[in-house]
Amino acid sequence: MSDGALIARVVPDVTGLDKQFDYLVPDAMRSTVRVGAVVRVPLGPRKVRAWVVELLSTSDIETLKPIVSWSGIGPEPELVDLAGWAAHRWCGRLRPFLLAASAPTLVKRSVVAPAAQVLAPPPSSLLPHGGVLRIPPCTDPLEAIGPLLSRGPLLVVHPDAEFSAVLAARLRGMGRRVALLPRDWAIAAGGVDVAIGPRSAVWGPCAGLAGIVVLDEHDEALQDERSPTWHARDVALERARRAGTPCWLVSPTPTLEALTWAQDRVAAPSRVTERNGWPFVEVVDRNADEQPTSSPVTRALLDVCRDPAQRVVCVLNTKGRSRRLVCGSCKQLVVCASCKAGVAQRSDGTLDCARCGATRPALCNTCGSTRLVGVGVGTARFRDELQAALRRPVVEITGDSTATAVETAPGNAVFIGTEAVLHRVTSASTVVFVEFDDELLAPRFRAAEEALTLVIRAARLVGLRASGGRVLLQTHMPRHEVVLAAQHADPSRLIAPERERRSQLRLPPVSALASVTGTNAAEWLHPTPRELEVSGPSQGTWLVRAVNWQVLGDGLALLGAKPRGVRVEVDPHRV
Repeated sequence: MSDGALIARVVPDVTGLDKQFDYLVPDAMRSTVRVGAVVRVPLGPRKVRAWVVELLSTSDIETLKPIVSWSGIGPEPELVDLAGWAAHRWCGRLRPFLLAASAPTLVKRSVVAPAAQVLAPPPSSLLPHGGVLRIPPCTDPLEAIGPLLSRGPLLVVHPDAEFSAVLAARLRGMGRRVALLPRDWAIAAGGVDVAIGPRSAVWGPCAGLAGIVVLDEHDEALQDERSPTWHARDVALERARRAGTPCWLVSPTPTLEALTWAQDRVAAPSRVTERNGWPFVEVVDRNADEQPTSSPVTRALLDVCRDPAQRVVCVLNTKGRSRRLVCGSCKQLVVCASCKAGVAQRSDGTLDCARCGATRPALCNTCGSTRLVGVGVGTARFRDELQAALRRPVVEITGDSTATAVETAPGNAVFIGTEAVLHRVTSASTVVFVEFDDELLAPRFRAAEEALTLVIRAARLVGLRASGGRVLLQTHMPRHEVVLAAQHADPSRLIAPERERRSQLRLPPVSALASVTGTNAAEWLHPTPRELEVSGPSQGTWLVRAVNWQVLGDGLALLGAKPRGVRVEVDPHRV
């Protein structure tokens, strides 16, 4: 920096403001104001918090106001630069990323954690340059982290905040210096063996960073549902690349995005080890029913629920009217001929696919019959049917249910509900997916991965097959790759069909994708830069494609500032 005046370019911590402003750095603050520092600046009639994102020197200072005060340390300059990359990657403002990278309270200085005497594990030769680690669902994640501790300070990201706290406590019990983010932000900045936390921890400090570990890389909680819809996995990969450190993505069922990044750097357990790390997965073939019926209460389901030794959880994600149709002649499910998702019947009789938008006459894919039967019920009706057939109480658990609802339930109760029941109930001997086809045929391009993710969550609830853990899948599609992957404890069975499906439909990671919604979306998208391909609208949503994320970000930037009310979701999760 020259001997001229020092200018700080800042991003104010003001919701909805997407501008940067220049302020004069007083001489008394030159030693503390750096890129990433948190300062207070005058903005109109107020004094607001802001982050310094750039330092400049100039002799033209007549119109500049000075910084009011230095508030504390903030993100390192490398993370400020990473935040700029993320804002471009996910077509968002810079502020949300700077906020995620900052301490929850003002920090004046970092805290050095006391050194601990621990027995260092032998250096791990497993994927020394990073990659994908596939582990069985019931495997202790510390088995994946432990061998990596000898490399130096690790940044560990897990989708669940409570589970992150449990892992942090266990690592401390092993004698490790641990910072639980974001609470221990200052300690992580001072230097620890492991900095660990939920999604936002990927933006946290980790002095001397030697590697990044993302646990349960498949979990959708790693992606922010708010705009910008950034994903902790992708931030971790870019942060590790810039720092020149390895990144390990750990999951029982790695996503196609993770496998595409890793290429041949994938480590999987032996078949025996992997199989033993799963519960028993049994398939109830609904095609054996004599006639298509709306009732999901099967003999196998009743046998399980009537067994007093079984603590049973039933998962039924059906909401509203059923999207599933079954042929009344051959009893096969009616699906989209293009993408194999479920179809709905319009008022004019035609079949409509909510995933790819294809329409066709109301005919069975297999036999051509026009006799189609709607199947599937909601949780309330299912509860009534099950209650009438059993001699034990049935308790419905929803997303609004509290832990008390489970704790106060009778000891012999059968729990039913949407997938929220897998989060509320802490243990079970059997989990039944009452209508697993609802997951397989969901009109989302990640439906197959999400369906297997639910099975993995159920597997962790019931435990190992050696202890009697059991998962039942009721389905009309017993040969579906997800069903076979779960039944054989082999997630790799899903990879090839999923890759082929994504390739045919030009979905990520084959291409880059964004969804755009809002009343002014059409005006904002036109004229469309030639780098982008826009389709729609479908149900009020435009889809924007490009060959990769860089081209997509560049093309969206050419459209200019988003009008008020326009929402952009890059790499949308629910399309």
